[in-house]
Amino acid sequence: MSEPVSMELTREVRFSIGNGCGESESMNSWAGWPATNGPAPYLVLRATVRGIVDEQTGYLCNIVTVDRAVRTHLIPLIRRRCCEGESKGVVSECVLLSIVAPLSAALPGHVELVRVELRVTPFLAYTWRKEQPVVVSVTQSFEFAAAHRLYCDSLSEEENRRVFGKCTNPNGHGHNYMVEVTVCGEPDAHSGVVLEVGRLERIVNERVIDVFDHKHLNMDCAEFATTNPSVENITRVIWDRLDGAFSPAKLSKVRVYETPKTYAEYAG
Repeated sequence: MSEPVSMELTREVRFSIGNGCGESESMNSWAGWPATNGPAPYLVLRATVRGIVDEQTGYLCNIVTVDRAVRTHLIPLIRRRCCEGESKGVVSECVLLSIVAPLSAALPGHVELVRVELRVTPFLAYTWRKEQPVVVSVTQSFEFAAAHRLYCDSLSEEENRRVFGKCTNPNGHGHNYMVEVTVCGEPDAHSGVVLEVGRLERIVNERVIDVFDHKHLNMDCAEFATTNPSVENITRVIWDRLDGAFSPAKLSKVRVYETPKTYAEYAG
């Protein structure tokens, strides 16, 4: 008999909490179920469970049970809180924390729920983790366009071309950088909010986007006058610009996509 294998499994469930189309069964779970006949909040929930992989089936947890738990217990709960006025002024942090216990209880006993992510827009997500059960992480996405040239003064022209290829062309080249900023903290006892999204956006815009957008990083930005503006260094510089700015929430992680296929991530 082989050694037991401990693993994590994540299931994503997409759903609308608006005016349902009336179908009792999931006809297109890829696009989200239940579907909607008109404009309505469209949410994505990612549940991560941990456990031992069953040697016979190869399953850690049948994803059907996760889907059933979300559709049976969570979607009605979220709909009540968000659409039927059960909680006036409801905030995403409260919705997220309210679904952790019923989701955990609805899962099979041989797995434990270790992470839940509620994505309320394609660019804004809230995350709960088992190791910090009273903490919520908030992740917001941003974009800026900038040019840069990868070049090291300490290398010869030939060495720069060998290391950086066409990225060292003298006039530089551009990217549409996508930045994900994650902050975390305990929701405020009164408001239920970790950090107001408007404040998060204002700080990131002032300290990062307005500084780097439509700039030539090497020529226009002091941090890169002598530092090569690789995606790794850009990520670290953004962290330095934001660290300590979100009190009482804390900066948790910065991720920068240079292209859809390449990103760097820094957590201090």
